[in-house]
Amino acid sequence: MIDPNDMREILFNISKSIIIPSFGNLTKNQISYKNGIDIVTDIDIAVEQNLDNQLSKLIKNSYFIGEEIYSKNPSILKYYLSDEYCWTVDPIDGTNNFAKTKERFAVMVALTKNKKIIQSFIYKPMTDDFMCADHTGAFYKDKKINIKKKSLIENAVGSISTKYWDDTIKINILNIKNNFREINSYGSIGCEYFDMALGLRDFTLLSRLNPWDHIPGVYIVRKSGGHDCHFDKIEYKFYENSNNLIVSNSEVLSNKILKLIEEK
Repeated sequence: MIDPNDMREILFNISKSIIIPSFGNLTKNQISYKNGIDIVTDIDIAVEQNLDNQLSKLIKNSYFIGEEIYSKNPSILKYYLSDEYCWTVDPIDGTNNFAKTKERFAVMVALTKNKKIIQSFIYKPMTDDFMCADHTGAFYKDKKINIKKKSLIENAVGSISTKYWDDTIKINILNIKNNFREINSYGSIGCEYFDMALGLRDFTLLSRLNPWDHIPGVYIVRKSGGHDCHFDKIEYKFYENSNNLIVSNSEVLSNKILKLIEEK
């Protein structure tokens, strides 16, 4: 296991030297698009390369899966099936926010082995906030987190993906929005997971599941007492090419959301 203080120091130093100096100072030449759709900046790439270098020193012979590396070599997902340690990194979760000088973005890291999540970390550079989880629980400011649970749909605040749903359920998904107290998106799922663990949000309903977007946050919510499942009620398996996931503050709320989708 990695000492969370060591990871925090790594993420703090990378943020201080690479991310924060670039916040609000990006040039057009530093911004590009993957597949003509997904935004990426030179800072994403620099942070990912830096993390690749530093994390490989923490655990020798470990694998590394990063969002930007994957875009050039999708076959690296096979590392999840090996019996070696594997790092998963989202260098800047919420790149669009970062590029538009909005402060809701995060650096996310997870460590896995043998198809199991060992540890995860979320760091918010602009506020120096750090959250982590391991087999003993989830922690924020050195205190164990016990997620606040709301079971009533009408009191729940969360987000619902609007794209990438199968046509068979898309209408059902979009039709349930008015049942909740509030539906909004941060533009950074990492920041949403962070706030869900703190009880400030209650759920997220997801279609496409890129592992770097979800392994760190799902694990933190899970270890803080929250719940995650696919529409077949099976727990999130990051090593499978799966879609359609509910992450919430409790199994009760997840089941109520599933029932709502089925009824619509």
